[in-house]
Amino acid sequence: MRTRGAVVTTVPGRYEVVDLELDTPRRGEVLVQMAAAGLCHSDDHVATGDMPVRHLPMCGGHEGAGVVEWVGEGVEGIVAGDHVVFSFLPICGECHWCSTGHQNLCRLGAGLADGSRVGAPGSYRMNLDGHPVAQLNGLAAFSEYTTVDVRSVVKIERDIPLDVACLVGCGVITGWGSAVTSGGVRPGDVVIVMGVGGIGINAVQGAAHAGAAEVIAVDPVEFKRKVSLDFGATSAFDTMADATSYARSLTDGQGADCTVVTVGVTTGEHIAAGLTSIRKNGTLVVVGVGNVKSVGIPISAGELVLYQKRIQGSLFGAANPRADIPRFLNMYRRGALKLDEIITARYRLDEVAMGYTDMHSGKNLRGIITF
Repeated sequence: MRTRGAVVTTVPGRYEVVDLELDTPRRGEVLVQMAAAGLCHSDDHVATGDMPVRHLPMCGGHEGAGVVEWVGEGVEGIVAGDHVVFSFLPICGECHWCSTGHQNLCRLGAGLADGSRVGAPGSYRMNLDGHPVAQLNGLAAFSEYTTVDVRSVVKIERDIPLDVACLVGCGVITGWGSAVTSGGVRPGDVVIVMGVGGIGINAVQGAAHAGAAEVIAVDPVEFKRKVSLDFGATSAFDTMADATSYARSLTDGQGADCTVVTVGVTTGEHIAAGLTSIRKNGTLVVVGVGNVKSVGIPISAGELVLYQKRIQGSLFGAANPRADIPRFLNMYRRGALKLDEIITARYRLDEVAMGYTDMHSGKNLRGIITF
């Protein structure tokens, strides 16, 4: 069938909308008509080359929600008409990681850089002028229709608006989990969140919900600092130096219990500043990435060891998407989680490049494409 999708053809490059040929579902696959897709920085990392992929062209988008149109053979528990949210990391439910409650580390994630069918390198579902097109994370949420592995979708209740539901496919769970699960934030803690965009604003929500006494937001963009106060931040600063000084003033000179780094393009210097901001036996959670090939963090081994500080990476907020996506949407339904307020702007598919320009200029917490 035919569809329109936003693809990157060269790196570095920009997303451009083209006409694509799309395979109908094979065994274990479903065809989804997209309703909404989030403009996450991770998709931009692909376009800039910070996050290398193995095949171009690639159709972007990994934070999405839609309606199942067609179900392939062997699919159980999903039927045409079901509403689904994508899990940008597929879930086999059987490997060591899934069976021990770490679905975000499922072994199926190993082949995602190829953008092909799960377990079938070189087998692609999309085609552009006779050339195979990869799907980012096996999904391609920046397409009007997309065919995906059923292990990459989570069924949700139909009363949840799909434009807000898409946000829990990445940004909300990643940010919230970075503070609550990976950071272990507890009642009374002092928490710093460095970078309060689409991920960091949810780290702020999560820390506040977990009972942190102080949630200190840090961002150079005034708009984001002001909005963070509506999501649970108790104070906001434009530099880490000022935030660290304030955290120490609250803790007899010790520093934050937990700092979460959610900067869009994270460098070693950001991580070093985060480590300096935490107390003895504190936790630094790193969520953001920059160029994944870059190495080196300018930190003191003495500070790390003698103050028993911990640096913790966090992928997808250490989530179990099959359980967490419905759980977070139930929180939204009860009014315990802000989702509508995260969406700063809505774009048409043809405006995807504009959406990323706005993201870079600091205008958006989260822009979304609505189909």
